[in-house]
Amino acid sequence: MNIDDQNPPDHRLDARGLMCPEPIRLAELASRKLADNDVLEVLATDLAAPIDFEAWAMGKGHSYLGDWSHESWLVIRVQIRNCRTVK
Repeated sequence: MNIDDQNPPDHRLDARGLMCPEPIRLAELASRKLADNDVLEVLATDLAAPIDFEAWAMGKGHSYLGDWSHESWLVIRVQIRNCRTVK
């Protein structure tokens, strides 16, 4: 998998340089502003981030779409499910 310019995410969160739990905390805040089925993309340098985000998505009822390496960071995508729309 790699960055898909044909299907850009609805929101991109740059969490590079941050360590757990900060990226998850920021993703939780961002997810509250997204509509059901929106895709949240997280850029991260924490090597444990894919594990953390998969667990977070499962616990929140979101869909973990996957992760891949891009240059010197990770790209993680989560489809937000059953969220209040606050836009």
